[in-house]
Amino acid sequence: MAGLSIGIDFGTTNTVVALAGPEGPAHLVKFPAPEKEVFAFRSALSFHAPPDQPKEREVEAGPWAIEAYVEDPLETRFIQSFKSFAASESFTETQILGRRYQFEDLLSAFLLKLREHGGQDMAELPVRAIVGRPVTFAGAAPNENLALSRYETGFRRLGFEEILYAYEPVGAAFFFARELTEDATVLVGDFGGGTSDFSIIRFTREDGEIRSTPLGRAGVGVAGDAFDYRIIDNLVSPELGKGSSYTSFGKVLPIPNRYYSTFARWDQLALMRASRDMREIRKLVKEAVEPEKIERLVEVLDENYGYRLYRSVSDVKEALSAKGMAQFRFHAGTIDIAREVERAEFESWISPELRLIETAVDAALAEAGLGPEGIDRVFLTGGSSLVPAVRDIFYRRFEPSKIESGSELESIASGLALMGRERDLTKWARGV
Repeated sequence: MAGLSIGIDFGTTNTVVALAGPEGPAHLVKFPAPEKEVFAFRSALSFHAPPDQPKEREVEAGPWAIEAYVEDPLETRFIQSFKSFAASESFTETQILGRRYQFEDLLSAFLLKLREHGGQDMAELPVRAIVGRPVTFAGAAPNENLALSRYETGFRRLGFEEILYAYEPVGAAFFFARELTEDATVLVGDFGGGTSDFSIIRFTREDGEIRSTPLGRAGVGVAGDAFDYRIIDNLVSPELGKGSSYTSFGKVLPIPNRYYSTFARWDQLALMRASRDMREIRKLVKEAVEPEKIERLVEVLDENYGYRLYRSVSDVKEALSAKGMAQFRFHAGTIDIAREVERAEFESWISPELRLIETAVDAALAEAGLGPEGIDRVFLTGGSSLVPAVRDIFYRRFEPSKIESGSELESIASGLALMGRERDLTKWARGV
């Protein structure tokens, strides 16, 4: 469509799409989800094979995928946070209901359903898309070129002829720059589900237009999802047997920790039911020193309580952003785990991730050749930017008056769409 640019913030947790014309602000694509209209489209997929048509595949995405999973969790394969595998060389494909899916197949299936649910706004798309990408992809040894080639395949299947990629915090910076009234050097921190990314940009005004120059960037593959796992690891897993023991041939041995690593991603819990680990866990019920805890673990896995568990985790994390103490409550079936959590306790759990984030902030400053005094404004975006311990990283380095936040979910997509108006896009967005 002539004169229209589209920005797509494909996130680990949510995906947001924005459209911008030649003038005025960008507007977000809205999705008429089952419970209420949303603009943050959950980055999730579900695959369901109807019992009467086992060779058919019903595919859904976003809130509709969650709804399908909640209605029939035992017969639905649910996948979320799959962006985390984009740069992983070890992830080649996954089997879903008898079919093989590579990463680009998952991405294109997700994008096609996203477009379908976007209705009239996404019925006719421009030929060019500006897509956000993290500064550092998630994973132990991320392959950036592999990730971008997978993105390219997936987004081209949506019908785009040209796809440009811009760093996610740079997209947020373009959104933020609309409010600048004078020249400024800005540090943008974007906290997603899987990555925390930082960019430093110099904005100047020339002939009534805003000019921008990138100065430095850095990122780290930890963010909100890692915080969630720390809550589960400290509050829930001990109630399900982590840290306890079992007896074998007269010896007392520790319950293997690997049974609990799956809780890092709740949608993978259902896969354990058919695994060798699950057979071992069932056997442990008779051998455990505290069998009632292993019985709870079996129930969580058998009944697929993963989604309910992570709802509880999200609730307490959000509450701790506003209060010094909050009540954690996970109730499902016969399981009822309740405990008060102090903010300081939560902050001690996530201290390894906080140190990595701090290191990335300092790396961005070093690349820009600036100290904290050289930054005029700090703009924080993304859900985890609301965590007080994350904000404290910036309060320790910068004057509080310099720090701003807001539009936590919309800023990147809107900024990417606005970026499409730039005369010279090559400074900000590039092809593969």
